[in-house]
Amino acid sequence: MKVFAAIFCVLLLLFLLAPVLVLIPMSLGSAKMAEFPPRTLSLDQYRAFFHSRPWIQSVLTSLRIGLATMVFATTLGTMAAFGLVRGEFPGKASLSAFLMAPRFVPVIITALASYALFARLRLIGTEWGLILAHTILACPFVIIIVSATLRGFDRSLEQASQILGAAPLKTVLRITLPLIRPGIVSAALFAFMVSFDEIVVAIFISGTRTVTLPKRMWDALTYEMEPTLPAISTLILLTTLLVFATAGWAQRAASRLRAAEAGPKGQEK
Repeated sequence: MKVFAAIFCVLLLLFLLAPVLVLIPMSLGSAKMAEFPPRTLSLDQYRAFFHSRPWIQSVLTSLRIGLATMVFATTLGTMAAFGLVRGEFPGKASLSAFLMAPRFVPVIITALASYALFARLRLIGTEWGLILAHTILACPFVIIIVSATLRGFDRSLEQASQILGAAPLKTVLRITLPLIRPGIVSAALFAFMVSFDEIVVAIFISGTRTVTLPKRMWDALTYEMEPTLPAISTLILLTTLLVFATAGWAQRAASRLRAAEAGPKGQEK
């Protein structure tokens, strides 16, 4: 039985990785045509991407929008998570459902609603329009992650801080936020990736002036069949893996540092 389970897991893993296993070799083919398997190995696709001003401009646009979305969504989502976890007020369940709605409503509906609203506000084709729309989509992820972190937080540490005379705001800034920082960092990364990878809202709102990387990739795939797409997709994949690996390493390093600091303190006592 264990053998069949192992075989099933391997087959499932190969099925999930199949697109990646095809994509990476395609990125090493000729820049004139995307083919699998590639007849010749070269880095022409990568050179064509890095020497293309429109592609680089789209990357920079996506980075600016993603970073702004990360800041806004993390700030608003963290405050909302505090209110939903710590607060007791009438309509709390309804408010929670309202804040979580963008997570469950189809993205196409959110895109249509955002287009109708932002067209009146003259935000179509602007970075601010995309930032606001992406913040709406990213906030639920931040709320879910930070809320889970807060529910596992030992509130006796806050009580001890207040007993020693610290004000509530100082307790939050000096005790609560540093201890839930891993959850906030994870939420911020999710918010950034939601914005950076988003395509449906970008199709409706970006227009022709503010073209994000996913939007340009969509246009290239639909109208041009750009041969550098496999290389661009590979770079996005590797960057995503690097970001999350770095975040995981930083969290483990922070945990080891806290454990090392707690050890000498415990010995002094």
